[in-house]
Amino acid sequence: MNSPSTTRPAVPRDTLVTELQRCLPADCLVLETETQRPFECDALTIYRDMPLLVALPETVAQVQEILRICHRLDVPVVARGSGTGLTAGSMPHPEGVLLVLSKLDQILEIDPLARTARVQVGVSNLSISAAAARHGLYYAPDPSSQIACSIGGNLASNSGGVHCLKYGLTVHNVLAAEVLTVEGERLTVGSQGLDSPGYDLLALFTGSEGLLGVAVEVTVRLLPTPELARVVLAGFDSVGAAGDAVGAVIAAGIIPAGLEMMDRLAIQAAEDFAGAGYPREAEALLLCELDGTAAEVEDYIGRVQTLFRQAGATSLRVSSDEQERALLWKGRKSAFPAVGRLAPDYYCMDGTIPRSRVSEVLQEIARLSAHYDLPVANVFHAGDGNLHPLILFDAGDPASVRKAEAFGGKILEYSVRVGGCITGEHGVGLEKLRQMPVQFGRGELELFEEIKVAFDPGLTLNPGKGVPILKRCQEYRALPPRHDHG
Repeated sequence: MNSPSTTRPAVPRDTLVTELQRCLPADCLVLETETQRPFECDALTIYRDMPLLVALPETVAQVQEILRICHRLDVPVVARGSGTGLTAGSMPHPEGVLLVLSKLDQILEIDPLARTARVQVGVSNLSISAAAARHGLYYAPDPSSQIACSIGGNLASNSGGVHCLKYGLTVHNVLAAEVLTVEGERLTVGSQGLDSPGYDLLALFTGSEGLLGVAVEVTVRLLPTPELARVVLAGFDSVGAAGDAVGAVIAAGIIPAGLEMMDRLAIQAAEDFAGAGYPREAEALLLCELDGTAAEVEDYIGRVQTLFRQAGATSLRVSSDEQERALLWKGRKSAFPAVGRLAPDYYCMDGTIPRSRVSEVLQEIARLSAHYDLPVANVFHAGDGNLHPLILFDAGDPASVRKAEAFGGKILEYSVRVGGCITGEHGVGLEKLRQMPVQFGRGELELFEEIKVAFDPGLTLNPGKGVPILKRCQEYRALPPRHDHG
């Protein structure tokens, strides 16, 4: 799957290389096709393209100079972190520079009194918590890919994780960011104060997928490590019963640190992979983590177990120590690679629905699975309704790819129909552009376009992603070509 064709005059590659060699060491430019190959896609591998060249700057000043050169030459720039995204959001542009920020990997400051960390964007999510641990602090958002994903990518897609129900998404845990404009100008958005003057540009940049600017530094909020955290594992004989149990917990006024659901196929795959002790016979399971003081946790555990029994739980287990708690979460966080052993490929969707519609939506996914003759394993953040259906298919079979893509689109469209939205934490990228008009009216899409144009008049920052460009220039009027669904 290639990028949309463009009509802007292509800059001679030699000209661009010569310009960039003046500001970058030789080993910071990747020019040969074979060495560029690892950068042709993100974790959604059915969409791929080769860049004109790859730049791996080592300093913020180098990033600024790259942006200035590309702006002057009208060359597209696609920013990339660790490449763990799942919407083709950092897929290269064939006539542009892939700006890889992984070398900006320094933790600049941990302030235990202010409970903040100031880091460069290439720092991995998990590294922040590891550095803060000696102060009894941690960074709350924890995507399944946290061992690899970068904080810059988290900012770009507004990532969440299994603990987002209680502690929020990236937007709730970032205080400030240093952002470079398309011209290379450095801006500070947000602040460490309770508020900052003017428009909330930090919220605008969070989740903007590299369309408005390039972040180079982020200041995040740190939280005290809870005195105690325990997990209640419950098995159910139907997905509907597990969905009812989720609603019952929230209705009771209990806000778990995490509340995750997995269906039978995901349970069995994760158990084979991680040996976490999941109930293999269950049709669905819930992982409910309670944290706080010891007294609070004991009270919540008793109440949650009662609610789960009333909802029809067929098995219950409570983690006895930190090692067992970590093992239970290991099963959940390894669900994606575990499911990858069941088929040549899987397609991870990301839609959000009202909690009250969980059972209905999963029944519709099962119906679509039968219609397209593709198995699906469901793993999702049940507490906030963020679905992650994993559609099993074979990327080597064009017909299978078409079916998987069509199946995924139907899931997103159904999510909108029941009052949800087409993304929860993965962003739009290239993958979901065709669902944007399902979610939004033309007036809304044109407003998004005007915001994009205000920051990037030439439409050179991550072009063809995130926002369908409806009117500004012929190059982006049409949505990117997709596989023909028939």
